[in-house]
Amino acid sequence: MLKTRIITALMLVAVFIPALFTLSNTYWAYGMLVLALLALNEWAGMIQLLTKQRTIYLAVFTVAGLIAVQMLGQHGFHWFFFKSLNVFFIVALFWTLVVPIWLAKKWVVNKYVLALLGLLLMASIWFALICAKGADPRLLLALLATIWIADSAAYFAGKNFGKHKLAPSISPGKTWEGVLGAQIAVTIYGIILYFTFNINNFAIFPALWLITSFGVIGDLFESMLKRQANMKDSGQLLPGHGGILDRIDGIIPSLPIAILMIYVYNLWS
Repeated sequence: MLKTRIITALMLVAVFIPALFTLSNTYWAYGMLVLALLALNEWAGMIQLLTKQRTIYLAVFTVAGLIAVQMLGQHGFHWFFFKSLNVFFIVALFWTLVVPIWLAKKWVVNKYVLALLGLLLMASIWFALICAKGADPRLLLALLATIWIADSAAYFAGKNFGKHKLAPSISPGKTWEGVLGAQIAVTIYGIILYFTFNINNFAIFPALWLITSFGVIGDLFESMLKRQANMKDSGQLLPGHGGILDRIDGIIPSLPIAILMIYVYNLWS
């Protein structure tokens, strides 16, 4: 299983990084729209939409997405970025104020409410992937690397040292030792960024810790929904990893919030 996970991850990176640095903002937006649709399709399965409902659901997102890409081409990246900030602010409130209570209470929510939530979350991660790449492809890569490093460190720390369960009723495999391992790993990553790339600002460390924390929350939230739907994985598209949602669950909250944090910090610094 580990070998399959590594091979799949390497194949994804081999496609993702060249696309990140070579595609225009418009073509990147189209490519990420496909990714968002695949994730939304898994979301629709997870909340158990019927076939006809799922078709309409994906069609609505597709049409809205194509219109958004057209608006990006007409009005430019900066217009798109500032419009996206409104969505990032809404999802930041959701992940900060609503999700912790939701996880604690383990609410079971109507599938139509979850359908609307899925549209919001997939739109937010799609916008974030476009905005971060448009601002600087290296920024997007650095932010995504934070979650990838945190996920890998959490997996190995939890597997080798995990004793204290993080949320046993939601995700029995996750441990506090895994979370600590993730935070230590991103701290080391921050030190490398600080000294190697001359990011002479200690704010990078709390930012990385917050991004990692929201990644954990996103992972737990998806795990809770899968458990309520009696599903182990969101899909089978990625051998060794499960579905698209299983790979981006930590990125869904962390990337939009990271972009919002960077914007606010630059605004006030």
